[in-house]
Amino acid sequence: MLVACEFSGIVREAFVQRGHNAVSCDLLPTEIPGFHWKGDVRDILGEPWDMMIAFPPCTHLAVSGARWFKNKQREQKESLEFVQTLMDAPIPMIAIENPVSVISTRIRKPDQIVQPWMFGHGETKATCLWLKNLPPLEPTNVVPGRESRIHRMPPGPNRGKDRSRTYQGIADAMAEQWGEIS
Repeated sequence: MLVACEFSGIVREAFVQRGHNAVSCDLLPTEIPGFHWKGDVRDILGEPWDMMIAFPPCTHLAVSGARWFKNKQREQKESLEFVQTLMDAPIPMIAIENPVSVISTRIRKPDQIVQPWMFGHGETKATCLWLKNLPPLEPTNVVPGRESRIHRMPPGPNRGKDRSRTYQGIADAMAEQWGEIS
């Protein structure tokens, strides 16, 4: 299985720990040693993958940055074309992950919106999932607490990377629930 646009290795390793052959791919090197393709995922979309979970960059898509959209027309168009390429990949099962974004209005509405607190993390971060031949994730550990830690992160050189890491509970749910299907 392919984990596209993931430098952290969190989702890849959740699948590997459950016995799956998983490869992550990103323009950045991986943070967790393992099978990782450093490069453009479009170069390997034609390989015989059974499943892909993709985390396309949200910089030009997330509605949290809507005030800058008018100055990012070209970048947003290219980002949406990239998302559509991932959605149209010749892979039987696909999940595309992004925050609340223009994907919902420009391509299609998400199949599911999950929150970290549904998977053992007492935080909020609405995460949209566009699914192809995969069921919605079932919550695994609903916990109290609704801290908005990600939203309140201060500016800094690693803010984008820190905000983009998948919560371990969500990664584990993907591997447990979707790994059974593949």
